[in-house]
Amino acid sequence: MKIGLFTDTYFPQVSGVATSIKTLRDELIAQGHQVYIFTTTDPKAKDDDKENGIYRFPSIPFVSFTDRRIAIRGAFRAIKVAEKLQLDIVHNQTEFSLGVMGKVVAHHLNIPCLHTYHTMYQDYLHYIANGHILKPKDVGRLAHIYLHNISGVVAPSERVLETMRSYNVDAPIRIIPTGINLRVYGQRDSLEEKNALRAKWGYKPDTPVLLSLSRLAFEKNIHTLIEAMPDILAKKPDAQLLIVGDGPARETLERQVRHLHLTDHIQFAGQVDNDDVHHYYQMANVFVSASDSESQGLTYDEALASDLPIVVMRSEYTDELIDDPAIGVSFQKRIDLVNGVLRYLNNPRTPEEQNKRDAKLHEISAEVFAQRILKFYQDCQETMAEKQSSQSKGTFRNLFHRSRS
Repeated sequence: MKIGLFTDTYFPQVSGVATSIKTLRDELIAQGHQVYIFTTTDPKAKDDDKENGIYRFPSIPFVSFTDRRIAIRGAFRAIKVAEKLQLDIVHNQTEFSLGVMGKVVAHHLNIPCLHTYHTMYQDYLHYIANGHILKPKDVGRLAHIYLHNISGVVAPSERVLETMRSYNVDAPIRIIPTGINLRVYGQRDSLEEKNALRAKWGYKPDTPVLLSLSRLAFEKNIHTLIEAMPDILAKKPDAQLLIVGDGPARETLERQVRHLHLTDHIQFAGQVDNDDVHHYYQMANVFVSASDSESQGLTYDEALASDLPIVVMRSEYTDELIDDPAIGVSFQKRIDLVNGVLRYLNNPRTPEEQNKRDAKLHEISAEVFAQRILKFYQDCQETMAEKQSSQSKGTFRNLFHRSRS
């Protein structure tokens, strides 16, 4: 198949959405399909990379979210490119500029247009005029309008599915969690490599290291992890928390660390190149997250694929993912966060637990993810073909009756 992925966010921008799209692209290509990325320009990337199937359209920084971009023109060019590539499917990854462009392209080519609903926008309204302009009900209304006449909607989790239903979306919806590239996250660093990265941050080979990896945004609740560190240190005085990522909350979080006199135990690594992220999972002992805004929790899956136990804020997604302590635990109170971390720092994993983790890995693999997406593509193609055939027969019958009369 020839597949067009339309997205406002793609590398070198770093986000869970960009990671999800790249995972899908790479796995679809590995399974023999041709995949093309239609996305925005970026100051850190060349305009087009046709050799790798990447087409970029003129863009500007998004309002109140300046590390994200939105295209300002290019629909006519997108149609011409799509015609030349002879796309079979349009799969949108955004509700904004490139998403609208994708719908236009699909309509023009008369091919199915699917959509993955990645972002729970009601959790991010504070970025626009401190939440005074758009309300959750407005998000639902706009999503319903955008998803009208879409061929199918991919919901990465049960939470997204329920949200789509509350918006009265009438398109077919399937829960298809984003998969993890086990060829990357499943590989194991040597002891020397792990210790070398640890030494970079001043850690000994046996230092207990907690890893937080996300965009440093206020809705990620990283301040909760920092607040819990004194209780963890009371039991594990040599424990360290490494916070990987960057974003608008960094200055506030750094100030919190200084205020709590935790600078000897908490460090900020900043943004790490995507190709190096898996090394950070490998060198840590426990992955921690207090975010309550995740629609799919890709970092949780990446940690699991890296053989790292997770201690994360409870949500509908974690209720699906964490079905055994061999994988991790979820929390709602600080004491449960502290106890969860100490549990994994104090108890080495058993072979039985490893078998349970391996079984879970198959469920969240990129291979299974791409296979489920492809099945949805094929079903949408069949539905469109049946609909067009039915319409053609209806038109023929009308013409026949008119000629008889």
